Amino acid sequence: QDLLAMHEYSLVVALVERVEEEAAARGALAVHRVRVRLGELSGVEPDLLDSAFSIVRAGTICGGAALEIERVAARWECSGCRLPLDAGERLQCAACGAPAELAAGDEILLGQIELEVP
Repeated sequence: QDLLAMHEYSLVVALVERVEEEAAARGALAVHRVRVRLGELSGVEPDLLDSAFSIVRAGTICGGAALEIERVAARWECSGCRLPLDAGERLQCAACGAPAELAAGDEILLGQIELEVP
């Protein structure tokens, strides 16, 4: 668990640095909300990410910001014909036989920043 927490902590440090860059570029006075898209196969624990954010944001422009985590479900599709595969299906296309590939669900993306600007 400590290793996981370090993973989330390092992600949040990078996230806060990115948000600070964006806020500075826009002359923001404060950051009110940070929204992150987090895939279920990303290897990131949402609760640990939220806890790490609470620690890292202190003393930054994100000090009063809320972290919103939008969970993204894993989605598979055919690598050949791009047909979607239903959850629990064999990871091979029933139509053309090509192997499936992950189309969504492993991402960690900064989705939106709510800023206070003068």
